[in-house]
Amino acid sequence: MPTFLPRRLLAPLAFSALALPAMAQRVWKPGRDVEIVVGTDPGTGFDRTARVLQAVWKASGLVTAPVTVLNKPGGAGVIGYHFVNERARFADELAIIAPLLLTNNLTGSTDFSWHDLTPLCVLLGEEIVTAANPNAHLATGREFVDALKRDPASVSVAMSGIGGQNHVTLGLIGKAAGVDISKLKVVGFTGSGDAVTAVLGGHVDVVVGPASSIAGLIEAKRLVGLGIASEARLGGALAALPTWQEQGIAVTFTNWRGVAGPKSMSPQQIAYWDGVFGKTAQLKMWKDELTRSQLSDHYLDAAATSAFLAQQEATLRPILKQLGFAQ
Repeated sequence: MPTFLPRRLLAPLAFSALALPAMAQRVWKPGRDVEIVVGTDPGTGFDRTARVLQAVWKASGLVTAPVTVLNKPGGAGVIGYHFVNERARFADELAIIAPLLLTNNLTGSTDFSWHDLTPLCVLLGEEIVTAANPNAHLATGREFVDALKRDPASVSVAMSGIGGQNHVTLGLIGKAAGVDISKLKVVGFTGSGDAVTAVLGGHVDVVVGPASSIAGLIEAKRLVGLGIASEARLGGALAALPTWQEQGIAVTFTNWRGVAGPKSMSPQQIAYWDGVFGKTAQLKMWKDELTRSQLSDHYLDAAATSAFLAQQEATLRPILKQLGFAQ
């Protein structure tokens, strides 16, 4: 004998039956290979970040689709970013981003800005260290900034990326100490390795660069650590190196790295990558890599990353203007 449900129960059940397919449609995941696009040649910090993500996702199974790293160097990273946007319909094209995405736009090197992508996360920070040749007779960060206050051009400073994150860090240090940063004596190099070599050879007094390039030299006493622009001290070879804040210079700035997607990603696509990156940041394999490479955990989800980029832009614009690189 057939069983009939009361009419008052039929409508909710009918709604539930209709809602199930709609709910299923809201779940998105990559339908093809995931490509992490790197706007530099292999071997750079951008490239290493992408390849660690590739390895971690493969080992953990967080991303079940095949993951490849695609190098698209040129145009200060813009070639890679445009490539991601040209394939926007897939939403499985990702790009590694860093402060250069902001500084290159603010200095007029490119019209491409972070608003032309969908920010998905900030993952890590490559902390920026200032160190001196022992013959420069600078024992502390305070002695360094005091020398700059007396004469901004009295100390030569080597770095890669004029107008980039290392230059910004030096500018922030000088500004916080009351230095006329428009008169700083900066010597630019194509890479941090070349900048470090110049200081080791006594051709330049001080270097500002990534912790990974300088830590071992400070530990070996070939360079004198002056300060680190991180929120807290690092461990390992840099455990004894004080932050600038500890030395009375109110500066924190990191060469952060994150990931962005095409400009017009849907909420469902953003939610998928939020889940992936949030879980990635908690994996032991990921944390071990950060420690090994003298990197810091700076994870932010998609919404927080957009707010962070807006704040960074507001911070960078005036300091780049004072350094003579922005309008």
